[in-house]
Amino acid sequence: MSERDTICALASGAPPAAIAILRLSGPKVAWLAAQHLDCGIPAARHATLTDVRDAGGGLIDRGLAVFMPGPGSYTGEDTLELYLHGGAAVIEHSLSALTAHEGVRMAEPGEYTRRAFEAGKLDLTEAEGVADIIEAETRAQKAQALRQLGGGLSETYAGWRAELTGVLALVEVAIDFPDEGDAPQDTTAPILAKLDHVIAQVRAALGDGGIGERIRDGFRVAIIGAPNAGKSTLLNRLARREAAIVTAKAGTTRDVIEVRRVMGGHVVWIADTAGLRSTDDEIEAEGVRRAERAAREADLRIFLIDAEVPETSVLSTDYREPGDLVVLNKVDLQSAPSELNADHVISAKAGSGVDALEQAIADFVGKYAASVEAPVITRQRHRARLQDGLSSLEAARDALANDVGAELAAEDIRMALRQLGSIIGVVGVEDVLGAVFSEFCIGK
Repeated sequence: MSERDTICALASGAPPAAIAILRLSGPKVAWLAAQHLDCGIPAARHATLTDVRDAGGGLIDRGLAVFMPGPGSYTGEDTLELYLHGGAAVIEHSLSALTAHEGVRMAEPGEYTRRAFEAGKLDLTEAEGVADIIEAETRAQKAQALRQLGGGLSETYAGWRAELTGVLALVEVAIDFPDEGDAPQDTTAPILAKLDHVIAQVRAALGDGGIGERIRDGFRVAIIGAPNAGKSTLLNRLARREAAIVTAKAGTTRDVIEVRRVMGGHVVWIADTAGLRSTDDEIEAEGVRRAERAAREADLRIFLIDAEVPETSVLSTDYREPGDLVVLNKVDLQSAPSELNADHVISAKAGSGVDALEQAIADFVGKYAASVEAPVITRQRHRARLQDGLSSLEAARDALANDVGAELAAEDIRMALRQLGSIIGVVGVEDVLGAVFSEFCIGK
């Protein structure tokens, strides 16, 4: 079996910068330190000032070197970090000198964290937390990522797996020892009770309204209305830039245009959509279809009504939900007071009333985000696996309740365990044996 490559990469921001951090990990780290550092292999976990040289002895830079021998490192391998001056020439010279050796190469995206996962330093959800905390733009995203990195999700999934492992052990005993005195005679009721407990918890997690994904990816707000109601003008006002084309011609917007804002401490995607009306124009009809899809997928809809020509048919759409905002626009041009019962009255062009509308959006998003204290689903991958796992658990419960075969129930529980295991990167069945032997005295 060939030796694993040693990898290196710039672990800090792009140059120029005050400091550049170069990270190396793999079996040749100690050898590389001896080759390129005047200090040789630095004392473990101590910052050592040293000159860094290329293979010909030429000085690359002077900086600090920190050596972390495996397995007590992030990747579980020998790791070396070099803290050098953050100029492009220093970085290029260093990386060129290091990767000139056989078996040393540039790291691929995420490879350090992948090696940490393979070494058992992180599970999959914790590894995803690493990526999320790097990408975090808001405190809410950071808090969720830190919780995930700290094992908050793993603890929940591991708890479910432990409960299901115990349930499976009971089912296996009922299958293997139906007539043995050591096996409980009436196990169906307690098995069903334990199974129902896990099913209820998984259902509750899946019924979280997608809060975890929305905190991570952003909440969706769609501006809906008739043509020429001022939707694009409002989007530009909220975006604080000219994101959408605005003309006096109705039907200018043909596609969904989105802008990204941070509002109320959360990422919010605000969508301008095509005006809703019946049309024979094929392109405009497609725009209307996309507008309606954006409206259905949004967390909040802003129904914008032109105060001059109050077309209110858009308020009777089947995707309107409690909490959506009805906004009367162009009040600066309105000749007579409107009888429409609007949540907000604005002039998108002049800006009046828009600050209050922004605050309403921020309040909605903040309340939505706070509706679940600690979501255990932060990605679509988690949700899909949990949904599949729930289906297997419900099938197992039905098989046991209807007495159609404990063997079928056992296989469904195994399927659920595999689904849960795939979320955190732990898939195995040998731990079932431990549960069987610890819970029941089946040996004589």
